[in-house]
Amino acid sequence: MTGRLVLVSTPIGNLGDMAPRAVETLRACALICCEDTRHTGKLLAHVGVRGVRLGVANEHTEAARIDEVLGLLEEGLDVAVVTDAGTPGISDPGARLVTAAIGAGHTVTAVPGPAALVMALVLSGFDTTRFVFEGFLPRSGRERVTRLAEVAAERRTVVLYEAPHRVARTVTDLGAACGEERRVALTRELTKLYEEVWRGTLGDALIHLAAHEPRGEFVVVLEG
Repeated sequence: MTGRLVLVSTPIGNLGDMAPRAVETLRACALICCEDTRHTGKLLAHVGVRGVRLGVANEHTEAARIDEVLGLLEEGLDVAVVTDAGTPGISDPGARLVTAAIGAGHTVTAVPGPAALVMALVLSGFDTTRFVFEGFLPRSGRERVTRLAEVAAERRTVVLYEAPHRVARTVTDLGAACGEERRVALTRELTKLYEEVWRGTLGDALIHLAAHEPRGEFVVVLEG
């Protein structure tokens, strides 16, 4: 029997969304791979998980953590993967550890839970039967122009992530590519005290952002 690699979803804001099975899974693991030990340490303290070793596996260190993780799995020990918020592997580290564990023949499973893209999608009011997740758009250059053109032509609902200091520029670029009458939902601070969902056209979204300082991570949902 070898150990399991377990992807454990964590709250995207409200700590009350931490699932009981997620807590029990983290408590039973030999190692918890996380983006930031300080952030995850606070979460573990809140839910009463103590004595489990933490190892940093962020975008810079995930590949270097693979040998250690595979070694623990070979010993029959379970390893958990968490990110700062949401589901590991979705615009966050985790995918390389999954690929390595599968390649080595180990069991990979997950404790499902919060994902900002899903919450934003269902709150948007747009078609949820067919959608595409684009994550973060390229920041500049030909790659950004190409991706914007693909988004503009997409018939399915499109979900994007964006940082607060770049959201106005992204909405401007989407308006230029898609037309200012294309409908959009801007969501931020999901599950938190100041959760906001704004719905309207891309043209009106710029007016809204100009009047309200963007704060918190945004999920942008664009009608197909």
